[in-house]
Amino acid sequence: MKTRAVPGARWLLLDEYTGEVGEPDVTVGVCHDIDGLFVDPEPIPPPETFTLLGCDPAGPLRDALGHLGTRRAWLPSVALFPVHRKRPAGCLWDERGCTCVEELIDVTVVGRRPSAAREGMVDLDLRGYVRLLPEYGLPEEKPDVTGFRLAALDDATLGECLDVAGVFRERPSPSIRPVTLIGFRPEAPPLLKSIEGRKITASIMTLQHDGRIAGQVALLSATVVSARPSRLGDGLLDITLDGGIEEPTPSAAREIFQMWYDGGPAEPGLWAHYDRLLQREWLGLAVSRHCLQGGLPDKSAGTTYHLDGRFVTDIDAFYCAIGEAVNGPGGYFGWNLDALHDCLGGGWGAARPFQLIWHHSDVARRHLVAGYDRPAHRLRDWGPSIALDDLLKIFSERKVEVEFR
Repeated sequence: MKTRAVPGARWLLLDEYTGEVGEPDVTVGVCHDIDGLFVDPEPIPPPETFTLLGCDPAGPLRDALGHLGTRRAWLPSVALFPVHRKRPAGCLWDERGCTCVEELIDVTVVGRRPSAAREGMVDLDLRGYVRLLPEYGLPEEKPDVTGFRLAALDDATLGECLDVAGVFRERPSPSIRPVTLIGFRPEAPPLLKSIEGRKITASIMTLQHDGRIAGQVALLSATVVSARPSRLGDGLLDITLDGGIEEPTPSAAREIFQMWYDGGPAEPGLWAHYDRLLQREWLGLAVSRHCLQGGLPDKSAGTTYHLDGRFVTDIDAFYCAIGEAVNGPGGYFGWNLDALHDCLGGGWGAARPFQLIWHHSDVARRHLVAGYDRPAHRLRDWGPSIALDDLLKIFSERKVEVEFR
């Protein structure tokens, strides 16, 4: 996809949301820079303390009680499924439970005592984190329930409890960061007075120097606070909005976006210079460019691909490496397990069966091991590690021969 080139414009605002299904997307405008798009993430907060009251523990939770004070008192997840007296409006139901479920992650059982709520039950003190997903509207107020059903990530039962404390509460909201579109050229130039107060909902797309879209960066949803003529040129505006970017891009990612602005990576292995957080930005641009360009034709079945494994020290590095092995510098071939499955189904650059020669495989053997994964700055992504054996199983099931070297 290509937009009308504006010298120096790096960002396109594309409204994909307000029209009817099937209607074309609407270009809102382009701009030279966006103040508030690149912001370093806040550090992970310290763990919280929660109490489960009136519990009848089962399974791994009951086992953990025999190991208080040791590492074996740890659980990856404790999901709290409310048993509603009356399910509230907007609380949807599926085979696992309702959407009012809350999840505690990276949990250590730190205390146990007889419960005053009911004879034979126990109260449990836990230390860990709430997996906060604001876009799903998780409740800050405790729902009206008769109790909670407890379950693990794999749906294994952990028992039941009558009540919880410390989970459902108001937490500090992230600070609102004003966003300014600098050197913005509206697609339909408005009068300055008419643009103030306007709501803008659009995807922020990064552009190449020739005006082609290189990828999607973030979602902007905010109201125009003020607009003024920009010093960058006649007909351009500097527009300040009341926030609107929920997850800004790390500031160090500017270098990666500059690379894509110039046309994309020109040589292999450039992703290895970045930490895991920035590799996620790399992968996001890779998948966006792949989709926007209509993908690549599959190489013929039986092709051999060479994966440079020198820097595969975590799962995101693996996705960078295999994308490059199959589709060249800046290439994409999955960025999570579901996406890898999709890519192995064809239509993403490689037709099965094929051979993957994994060079320097000893690096992955040391690092891609079973355990618990805590990506920096992304609490919502914490969970069981994806190990090398998990990848090999997928490859085997999809008729991909892997040769370690």
